[in-house]
Amino acid sequence: MRIIDQTTWPRRSHLRLFSSYAIPYTSLVAPVDVTPLVRAARARGLGLFKPLLWAASRAANRVPELRQRIRGAEVVEHDVVHPSYTTLAEGDVFNYCTVTFAEAPAAFFAAVDAETARVAGVTDLVPDAPHRDDLLFMSSIPWRRITALTHPVPLDPPDSFPRIAWGRVHGDDRVEVDVGLSAHHGLVDGVHMARFYAALEEAAAAFEEAAQ
Repeated sequence: MRIIDQTTWPRRSHLRLFSSYAIPYTSLVAPVDVTPLVRAARARGLGLFKPLLWAASRAANRVPELRQRIRGAEVVEHDVVHPSYTTLAEGDVFNYCTVTFAEAPAAFFAAVDAETARVAGVTDLVPDAPHRDDLLFMSSIPWRRITALTHPVPLDPPDSFPRIAWGRVHGDDRVEVDVGLSAHHGLVDGVHMARFYAALEEAAAAFEEAAQ
C-alpha cells in the first residue's frame, strides 16, 4: 500500500469537488463479452458465479484507481484488493462473505467455497470487515438481465469502495453479461471504468488458461 502525494496528484481538485457532494458516486452498466469464460466453465462443470467473481476481481485489480481509497484526509492505493460478496442464506436473505483474491482460479474457488459454506446458515446480517478498506463490494443478480442499478451507500461520510454487480448471462454464439460498476467520482472517471470493462473481457479470455 502507498499513500498518494496529493501535492502532485492530478486528481486533487476532482477529489475536492466530488467529496463536497452528498452523493459523489458515478455508475455505469455495460455488456461484457464473457464467451470464453462461460464455455470453459461449462466444459468443467462449473457454475458461473465463481468464475465471474474471479474475473471481476482480477479486472478491478488491474485498474489502479479501483484500488484507491479515501482514508480521512489521505488517499491510499492498495497493492491488492479483495472481493466482499453477497451470498444467499436460508429464508431468501443474503449475507456477506470476504475472501482473499488469488490469481489462480482453483485457490480462489476453494476460498469462496469455504467462506460461502461458513455463512450458509447465518441469517443475521453483519457488516463485513468494517475495519478494512481494501475490499470490493460485489453482488450477482443471476435471475434477470440488468440495465441500471443503484446501490445503497453510506452518506455520513460517503465511502470509496467500488461496487460491482452483474446480471444474468445471455446469448448463444456470443455470450454476454451486463455488469454494473459504481465508484467514487473523486477517484474514478469514465476512462477508468472503460479500462475495467476491457480488463474484465481480458480476464474472461484468460480464464481457461488460468484454470488449467
